[in-house]
Amino acid sequence: MLPFYFGWNRAAFAAIIYTMDVTVYPGRLSGTVKAPCSKSHMIRLLIASALCPEGEKTVIEGASDGRDVLAAEGCLRALGAGIEKDGEELTVTGMGKRAKSAALDCEDCATTLRMLLPVCAALAGPEGITVKGSEALASRPHAPLIEALRENGALIGGEGLPLTVRGGLAPGEFSVPGDISSQFFSGLLFALPLLEGESLLRHTGPLVSRPYVDMSLAVLRDMGVGIESLEDGWKIKGPRQFRSPGRISCEGDWSAAAYWLAANRSGSSVKVEGLSPSSLHADRAAVTLLDRIGSVIDVSACPDLMPVLAAAAAASPGETTRIKGAARLRFKESDRLFAMKEVINSLGGSAAEEADGLLIEGRKLGAGTVSGMNDHRVVMSAAILALACEGPVTITGAEAVAKSYPAFWRDFEALGGITDVR
Repeated sequence: MLPFYFGWNRAAFAAIIYTMDVTVYPGRLSGTVKAPCSKSHMIRLLIASALCPEGEKTVIEGASDGRDVLAAEGCLRALGAGIEKDGEELTVTGMGKRAKSAALDCEDCATTLRMLLPVCAALAGPEGITVKGSEALASRPHAPLIEALRENGALIGGEGLPLTVRGGLAPGEFSVPGDISSQFFSGLLFALPLLEGESLLRHTGPLVSRPYVDMSLAVLRDMGVGIESLEDGWKIKGPRQFRSPGRISCEGDWSAAAYWLAANRSGSSVKVEGLSPSSLHADRAAVTLLDRIGSVIDVSACPDLMPVLAAAAAASPGETTRIKGAARLRFKESDRLFAMKEVINSLGGSAAEEADGLLIEGRKLGAGTVSGMNDHRVVMSAAILALACEGPVTITGAEAVAKSYPAFWRDFEALGGITDVR
């Protein structure tokens, strides 16, 4: 069984420095679990609340202790926002539009980096804001966003992390490739209303993960910033003032819920509470996509679901599933296509990489050891897959769940999952 001290408090997860291997035994889960706060929604709420006038407070109901959210909080504090936690609530005190000098550490969180970099380009003073992150974050693609900012006057020093931002961003026309990351557009949508003039933001080619941009637009509306949609982008009028709604709720995480829903396909009986059926979260699609195991599944709008869908497909004997629309998952915390192929095949399954996805033949699975690849979604997907195996599965680097779902192993055991840790 997992030791109770494994991080069920905010401070512990902020300071995880050890590695942990977890052995999961075959079985079925049963019971009710509350979905954690969506880190995607929370980071957007934090940034929007911080951009409210100096001293204006916003209470966010629902708190996340995931490392990505803690990284975002740390960056916003460095920029001048106040963030205090009281139970399940966070109170954010606005920092306004003051020019700032600060040092930001985005750690391993691409959402924080890509959404705050444009904001820094809009607000930074001549002394500059330095932005850094982990080696893994530095290796992920950010160049198109940096190039778009520089083309519109942003003074950004460096070709990779760390970067130094000295403001200079001017309103105008911004064109960004749509097939790399929707986070580029979310970051610009938060920053451009701060500028003294009108801007046009266009995506060249199809826009991937559009629901995440829709989530950003909804948060902006909640903060009093309306943005006009165009056929290939948006018209953003500036300057606009962010305004606190006073109190706002962070929605439950459909990404986290997907693991428990996938377990149900293999005989578990888990009910997930705290989810909104009308959520704009892309991973709400898990409800329908899990029913498509045994056919072709396109994850271009919801790429984070690929690992758990792959696990569900591998645990479905006699069914062949092709997952497509996932080429950019090679540039996440791990190469997720390679990672899930290795997990499945290491347990006696059949998975083959394709140009933009995986071809999986479901079959009975054995036992063994798999690498979590330092990737939270790979670790959690492997845990769900292990339930359907014929013998125990050891997952190395299982502490990676702290990035998005710190309580995963606690919830796994509370639902009847059997584990050993070392």
